[in-house]
Amino acid sequence: MPRGGGRGGRGVRLDELGRLIEQLPFAQIDHLRPVTQGHAEIIFGSGKTAAQVVAIAERLAAANGEFLATRIEPAQRDALIARFPRAEWNELGHTVYLPRDPEPAPTGRGTVLVVTAGTSDLPVAEEAAVTARAFRNRVERLTDVGVAGIHRILTQTDALRSAAVIIVVAGMEGALPSVVGGLVSVPVIAVPTSVGYGASFGGLAALLAMLNSCASGVTVVNIDNGFGAAAAASRINHS
Repeated sequence: MPRGGGRGGRGVRLDELGRLIEQLPFAQIDHLRPVTQGHAEIIFGSGKTAAQVVAIAERLAAANGEFLATRIEPAQRDALIARFPRAEWNELGHTVYLPRDPEPAPTGRGTVLVVTAGTSDLPVAEEAAVTARAFRNRVERLTDVGVAGIHRILTQTDALRSAAVIIVVAGMEGALPSVVGGLVSVPVIAVPTSVGYGASFGGLAALLAMLNSCASGVTVVNIDNGFGAAAAASRINHS
């Protein structure tokens, strides 16, 4: 997904805006998004039919040579892969990504490291990792290093400190971002997940713990929002 430029550049006139919005019966495809957001519009699959997702993907692929679809269900996946055989399905992250051919090299200044507290957090982490890749970042993963066995994260300080931005994904009590934030001087983006037992309140406990982190440099996105974390990390990595 290109970070900038796009049709019209920064000097798009008001009378040109209508030409950059493609009308469908159920959607308005925003072809100005590369200018306003630094990347093409992303397809959010929840609530859409398979036919709607494919129709939007066709327009985005035609305009950009690529597309990213998140929160994709099996019927949507099957329809997308049938239409775009080269597209990549991430089973854990529920994403479908059609990269350009050839896929451009990463343009971010460093690596985005995606860290998970537990294996159960991988669906959200994979959404973040695929999104960061689509936004032209080098991505590395560090999995299952939660505080229940804190020595696991303490043996990974070199990997943590070599990253430009770290996304930390955790459910339960949500303590891992604070631990990571205390070990590094780079930005840490915390993602609470809905993983946990009753009093976790679907990720609310982790969210509140992360918002109250004593470690400086930790910012927090919404529960299960791997996409939002990756979007923020990409902007930091390209700044």
